[in-house]
Amino acid sequence: MRADAEGSEPDPADAPVTAGDADATASVDRALSAFRAGDPVCVHDFADREGETDIVYPAGAVDAAAVAHMRNDAGGLICVAVDDTVADAFGLPFLADALDHPAVNDDPAYDDRSSFSLPVNHRETFTGITDADRALTITEIANAAAAAANDPEGYTPDDFAASFRAPGHVHVLRGAVAGLDDRVGHTELGLALAAAVDAAPAAVVCEMLDDETGDALTPEDAAAYAKRRGIPYVEGAALVDALR
Repeated sequence: MRADAEGSEPDPADAPVTAGDADATASVDRALSAFRAGDPVCVHDFADREGETDIVYPAGAVDAAAVAHMRNDAGGLICVAVDDTVADAFGLPFLADALDHPAVNDDPAYDDRSSFSLPVNHRETFTGITDADRALTITEIANAAAAAANDPEGYTPDDFAASFRAPGHVHVLRGAVAGLDDRVGHTELGLALAAAVDAAPAAVVCEMLDDETGDALTPEDAAAYAKRRGIPYVEGAALVDALR
């Protein structure tokens, strides 16, 4: 459980809705309204996939406080997802394809492959790890993603390299070519939210972990956390039904 929930038990009324529930459409609408306003959403993927809930932000709205929110209340890895066309314009490969080492084995149990590309820092950061540094990197990736989406032929890997350096402290994820039609991970779910509200094609995702067990936070606990904090909670299945 998160620190603000110690000693509390999830209320059955806080249980997450599924795509078939009457409240699923309302949960999607709340998520879209929040994303449109630059606010976070809690997104659970699927019980038979990762079974995780991520805090998801539109990348262009992330500031130092948002980074602090994710590292304190989620605790997972803060990553920024960009869509496939943008990743191509950036010249960013899948990380497993860029590495030549016997440890490379891109066959995760939950999917066909990992979405990880290069970790980067913006060139105006110092160490790159502070809340302010990571927020700068993330928002500038969002700006670059918008520029690349507007002119995918004109934006080049050299343009990306002029603003970002690797290795860095913000992990970039490549979205699947056909989005939710190809893959239904948090990478694609976050990007689908961004596309639905006409935001830059970049979304920040961070897994929610249980402070006591170190495991993924259960959907019930994640939904209860979201209710306490006034953050929309939505099931991945509901997003796929609405946005695919």
